[in-house]
Amino acid sequence: MLGFNKDKQIEYWKTTAISDLELAEIVIQNGKILHGLFCCHLTIEKALKAHFVKTNNNFAPKTHDLTYLIDKAGLKIDDKQKLFLSALMQFQLEGRYPDYLLNSPTKEKSLDYLQKTKDFLQWLIEKL
Repeated sequence: MLGFNKDKQIEYWKTTAISDLELAEIVIQNGKILHGLFCCHLTIEKALKAHFVKTNNNFAPKTHDLTYLIDKAGLKIDDKQKLFLSALMQFQLEGRYPDYLLNSPTKEKSLDYLQKTKDFLQWLIEKL
């Protein structure tokens, strides 16, 4: 495949996932909860795209669906992880579609989502 470098693609997705997690923390700490949780979604999306590249030896698909990416990357997750990904999916909608009204979680709940994002990202990176 012309222009495809598997290692560069994986590194790109991993590096930008880590960067998005750093941004999520800053934004949540500054009270922009929905924007921060949108960045949490991006973090996991990008880490899953690194896994997609690793598994499929191809460019990552242009999708934001975490469940689809998990499946296509061949990763097995437990029910607790599935619930977390389902929760994150609602925040990517708010970030992309302003007509999708979502109640902002409390700062405490958003910090819980942030910690779960950190833990899930660490798990994904360890599997790379």
